[in-house]
Amino acid sequence: MQAVKEKLNEMSTMRKAKADARAEEKAEKELAKARVEVAKEVRKAKEAEAAMDLHVAKAEDRAHQELVKHAQEQS
Repeated sequence: MQAVKEKLNEMSTMRKAKADARAEEKAEKELAKARVEVAKEVRKAKEAEAAMDLHVAKAEDRAHQELVKHAQEQS
């Protein structure tokens, strides 16, 4: 009878250990997924910032061209 109780106790302990390991693995996977999402958002932000910088540079060039053109017309 004692052996059966010990066996049941061991099985319960193993079940708990496996459940804990699965929960830890799941948490690690969720953390990794969150890191990937953050990396994607950072990349998108950098791309948007670069596109905006290009847009601003083009606008500055266009404004400069218009100023030069206008100054030539005034002369």
